[in-house]
Amino acid sequence: MDAEELALPVASDNPAIKKDASKCIQCGYCVRVCRNDVTVARMYELGITKKPICINCGQCANYCPTESISEKLDYMKVMQLLKDKSKTVVFSFAPAVRVALGEEFGIEPGVNVYKKIIAALRNIGAKYVFDITFSADLTIMEEAMELVNRIKEGKNLPMFTSCCPAWVKYVEIFYPELIPNLSTCKSPIAMQGSTIKTYFAKMKNINPDDLINVVIAPCTAKKYEIKRRELNVTRRDTDFILTTRELALMIKKNNIDFLHLDNSEFDSPLGLGSSAGVIFGNTGGVAEAALRTAYHYITDKDLDDNSLTFSKVRGMSGIKETEVIIGDKAIKVAVANGMKNAKILIDKIKSGTVNYQFVEVMNCTGGCIAGGGQPKLTLMDMKSAKQKRIDGLYSEDSKMKKRVSYKNPDIIKIYKEFYGEVGSNLAHQYLHTKYTDKSYLLRGEDK
Repeated sequence: MDAEELALPVASDNPAIKKDASKCIQCGYCVRVCRNDVTVARMYELGITKKPICINCGQCANYCPTESISEKLDYMKVMQLLKDKSKTVVFSFAPAVRVALGEEFGIEPGVNVYKKIIAALRNIGAKYVFDITFSADLTIMEEAMELVNRIKEGKNLPMFTSCCPAWVKYVEIFYPELIPNLSTCKSPIAMQGSTIKTYFAKMKNINPDDLINVVIAPCTAKKYEIKRRELNVTRRDTDFILTTRELALMIKKNNIDFLHLDNSEFDSPLGLGSSAGVIFGNTGGVAEAALRTAYHYITDKDLDDNSLTFSKVRGMSGIKETEVIIGDKAIKVAVANGMKNAKILIDKIKSGTVNYQFVEVMNCTGGCIAGGGQPKLTLMDMKSAKQKRIDGLYSEDSKMKKRVSYKNPDIIKIYKEFYGEVGSNLAHQYLHTKYTDKSYLLRGEDK
């Protein structure tokens, strides 16, 4: 590899990651992961665009040994807002955070520390603490119905998941012809934001402009996603995304003894999620959760406990496939984690050599548990630690009583009180979105 190819360029206006060139030792890890795993660096010529293309996934930051590339830090802004008594600061955190944050405090990967996370956030000054698994359930309600309707109509198949903002941006830039195949559902974090700034604000009689919505996420690409105009109907629904690493910094800055915190519980009504929402953090988790609810939508019946696990979409294989018979319908499903594997699937789909109805894609190898904002891992420990995080979420799935999204009582309540029917006009207004062709970035154009 030539010397000039050993350092990945990062634009100064990148909303997710930043680069301190003085710390770069030209080890080449960032370039290799972007070129070989994420494949973005393979897909364009920098001389044509004049500006580096980035899908904001942060994998280069995960592999950088010197912190030359890192996420853009927002936690100090949040700490300042917590001092403003005129603001109501609400926190939510994604499922993958609960099985990784403990690593920053010497706890084994995969240990579920969500009750201590809640306690830490309250200690920091959070007024309310919610669970993104609630909106993961909300996503499944809408996405599973969208899938069933597309299958019935035979339109825009396969349907690709849209929870991963790095994947969505990858499609918009490199495969804009596939935009109609993306689910129109917002990601769980985006749905949570819409619901907090509307339903919850009205319930608590809080002016949405005085409500600061902060999400702890495993993902740097979420810092980009929350700024997308398409996701914000009347205002910015999510004000800040902090990575798992940033939350650890906040806890340490506040001199909180994380290991000895008492357990705490989520607030209502956005604090209750099913285990289907929990497994969203794993590769294959979105597909499995969607299939559990799609079965109910198609048959009007429930899967028994032994049938709730779709083992063929589990695990860290780059591409997983299964066919599920639901009623009189055979649904062919594929799951890709790592963009290089998504590209393999896309090429097969475009050539007509495979035929799927539903395809889940996550940018990061292993899923959100390996996001660009998670605690860093050594190359030696990376595979085993990711597997432990995955196992931690599946362990919670096996233990929980509510394992399907449509039986979450808080989900039932919010449709009854606010959104109406699944797929209603109001649900489409706040829970669905659209995507735009961004291939102009390849030509170095602004828009």
